[in-house]
Amino acid sequence: MRVLHLGFEDPRMPGAGGGSVRTHEINRRLAAKGFRVTVLTTRYPGWQERMEDGVHYVPIGIGEGRNRLTRLLAYVALLPLEVRKRRSSAELVVEDFFAPFSTMAAPLWTQRPTIGVVQWLHARDKARQYKLPLHWIERLGVRKHRRLISVSQGIGDRLMDMNPNLHVDVIGNGVDPGIWNTQPHLGKDVLFLGRLEFGHKGLDLLLEAWAHACPRVEGNLLIAGTGPDDERLRTSIREAGLSDRVQMLGWLSGDKKFQALSDARLLVVPSRHETFGLVAIDALAAGTPVIAFDIPCLKEIVPPGTGWIVEAFDVQALGDEIARRYPQAGLEQVAEQGRKFAAGYNWDALAEMQAQAYGSALAHLNKSQTRRQPASHVERS
Repeated sequence: MRVLHLGFEDPRMPGAGGGSVRTHEINRRLAAKGFRVTVLTTRYPGWQERMEDGVHYVPIGIGEGRNRLTRLLAYVALLPLEVRKRRSSAELVVEDFFAPFSTMAAPLWTQRPTIGVVQWLHARDKARQYKLPLHWIERLGVRKHRRLISVSQGIGDRLMDMNPNLHVDVIGNGVDPGIWNTQPHLGKDVLFLGRLEFGHKGLDLLLEAWAHACPRVEGNLLIAGTGPDDERLRTSIREAGLSDRVQMLGWLSGDKKFQALSDARLLVVPSRHETFGLVAIDALAAGTPVIAFDIPCLKEIVPPGTGWIVEAFDVQALGDEIARRYPQAGLEQVAEQGRKFAAGYNWDALAEMQAQAYGSALAHLNKSQTRRQPASHVERS
């Protein structure tokens, strides 16, 4: 199958989120099966068109894409033109949902069978942040799709609420196989790993909770990642008087990321919203228990016995949970349960499920398109 994937973020871009990781892990496995996959992404400093693991990456935009706004605007403006140039060689178009409005309603303009992959569905939160009706765009776009892939059941349910006529396949994210090479052990420090963004990732909530917990915790808080709120975070740490109890690690990938996850005593996920929570399942695979807020998608991947779920956005409760679980006896058993649970998130199996979803979507969408065409046109075809 020839697939044109509207992927938005390049996995090589510093600060790229878990969505780009999923895109690449699935696509490289599809390429190994014989799929021909081209991914259109934004530009960023150091971008390059390339073949990587059998996947063709084509960054589109204007200039170097040095900041988030110019990357977004250039991508939105140029994407329909780039799709038009390439659609004759594509059997299926795949639209990744992305911030801040989720979807560009791709089925309206691709003129090819189109399926969406939903790893981001938070336009209402962005609407509140920017005082713009972004959630209206999201709802309209979801209503223009007929087939979607959701990375969690919670997001799948929300999509069906927006468009009851949808067919939604729930296909989660997988664990990086390299994590299984780490050896679980009880570390000393508490870890946050992810994009440095206050609103989405809850970094303000994390700092407040850590200020409440750290007098009762031996280790420090380690924060790994990059993102738009890097400087704001550093300032907030200083102003909170936490500079001697918080360490910034910067962007980690590959073995360094795996080691950081394995070395941590606890991973904290203070997000206000997630579509999946890839870092949580990675931590469980590394043998590190997870503490997270009680939000739908995280509850799916932090079941009882692998970590602890705290009332959403209650920073005092989060701080108390960190302090309570840090010295708890039996963390090794929690780590063992987490690794057993995470073993079910296998990229090879997930890629096979996605290949089946693509095949089913292509057959269904082509059949629907044929039914809508005039009879005379069908006969000529």
